[in-house]
Formats: sequence, C-alpha cells, structure tokens
Amino acid sequence: MQEMETKLDFIVDTAAGYHPLDPYLNMLDVHGIMVLVGFPSEIKLSPISLSIGARNLAGSVTGGTKDTQSMLEYCAAHKIYPKIELIKINYINEALERIIKNDVKYRFVIDIENSFK
Repeated sequence: MQEMETKLDFIVDTAAGYHPLDPYLNMLDVHGIMVLVGFPSEIKLSPISLSIGARNLAGSVTGGTKDTQSMLEYCAAHKIYPKIELIKINYINEALERIIKNDVKYRFVIDIENSFK
C-alpha cells in the first residue's frame, strides 16, 4: 500500500466490517475522495489523514429497490456486464485463501446451479 501513497483520486469503500481507514486515505492524492458505501459499525481515523493533502471522506447509500432495478435495466440495455470469477461451491475454501493472499481480480460469484451436478 505504501507504493500507492498519493496515487489515487477516488476510492469506493464497500467493506461493512471494521477496518482502519488511514492506510486507504493515505493512497489518495491531493483533494482525493474516499466514499463509504458499506456500513462499518465504527470508523477510526487520524485527522491528519484528511488534513494532509486536503483529502475528503464521504458517505453514500446505494439506493433502494427501484434504483437498483433501474440500474440493472440500464446495464442490460447497454450491454454493461460485471467482471466476475464464477466458482463452484466446492472451491469456496480456495477462494477464501485467495482473498487472504490478495490474489483476486474480480468478485467471486458462486454458481449454485452447477455446483451440485
């Protein structure tokens, strides 16, 4: 993460559990913005992480069912698809190990339909 200090303009933080924010804020360039869309139970940060570089921390909700449906329809109409790695349920332990090792490029999606054939 030190290699990335002051390299990013924008971070979307989707984590819902507690995690320190300072290492991520330090990756923001001057006037960079970090937006929390997950709902961690608590947040802790050093004010210097915001003050140095005039960084910003913001929050946002992702919208309700109507907004989500509208977004899905837009994506379908414009052929915008998520990048995922489809895995079978019996690969879950390996997937967790890869998460721990930071060896994940896309979101894992479990293929339940084909996992039990």
